[in-house]
Amino acid sequence: MTTSSTASIDHFAAPLQGVAALPHLGVIQAQGEDAANFLHNQLSNDVLLLPVGQSRLAAFCSAKGRMQASFVVIKTAPDTVLLVLSLDLLPQTLKRLSMFVLRAKVKMSDATGQWQLRGLLGDSARAVLAEATPWHTASAEGAHAVALYPAVLGDTQVPRALWLGAPSQALPAGAEVSTEVWAWAEVMSGVTLVTQPVFEAFVPQMLNYESVGGVNFKKGCYPGQEVVARSQFRGTLKRRTARAHSPVALTAGQDIFTPADPEQPCATVVLSAARPDGQGFDALVSGTTESMQSGWRVGSSTGEALDVLPLPYALLADI
Repeated sequence: MTTSSTASIDHFAAPLQGVAALPHLGVIQAQGEDAANFLHNQLSNDVLLLPVGQSRLAAFCSAKGRMQASFVVIKTAPDTVLLVLSLDLLPQTLKRLSMFVLRAKVKMSDATGQWQLRGLLGDSARAVLAEATPWHTASAEGAHAVALYPAVLGDTQVPRALWLGAPSQALPAGAEVSTEVWAWAEVMSGVTLVTQPVFEAFVPQMLNYESVGGVNFKKGCYPGQEVVARSQFRGTLKRRTARAHSPVALTAGQDIFTPADPEQPCATVVLSAARPDGQGFDALVSGTTESMQSGWRVGSSTGEALDVLPLPYALLADI
């Protein structure tokens, strides 16, 4: 993307202030003395050493290393861990996690109804987390606010946070922000959760998870761990997620093509949202690094061209 195109979205920072409802998210609760240890053995990140009151990003993978879900993991007590995930994946994820419990002293349950979920933008996020770095969590009066990666709009960074509170709890201060605007800010952060349309489409690195705190390569085994580690340490990472601008609407799971290889798709849309001014759409797209250079097209190799935007964070180098 050109510098002028990037600068043109700076002015969107002003409307990105307030509180958004998040009806597309749900909560799984793991409770019991083995809760942290159980999840530690299932997820891509360290849960066992996660301090109470803090959070991490993590993936839940198949034996082949393909992401079946991903979570914001919040340890609310020594024996209680919350997993915030895409609601459309909650039933099947809860069922699969429960299958692995066996003799572990942990109960897995759908706790969505026990929490209000809100997204905080701009000053609303800053009011509860100041300038906290991603995944830092502030807990007060039973509510939890998790610092997320900021939305990066040209030279401007807009703080983002995930807030969970009891149904009776007063919401954080701020104007109401639409879920659509929240989705666009999420795209502009470069970090998102897996949804049903991209179930088992990616290993964590294809969504840049190892670069944004979602994978711990020093922890013990978990489903798919060998594939994830091999992808990292043998230099075989050939697909990455980038931000892209589109003149036409895109949907999660949609194939993207390149003129250099017109016969097969080279990338997949992960998340897309309309720009607040109506001037097209921005998306997170996971595709081959080679095709990012040769150009991305919608629908076919002769379709509308996507404009690749710079990532708002650095990628860890392949090893």
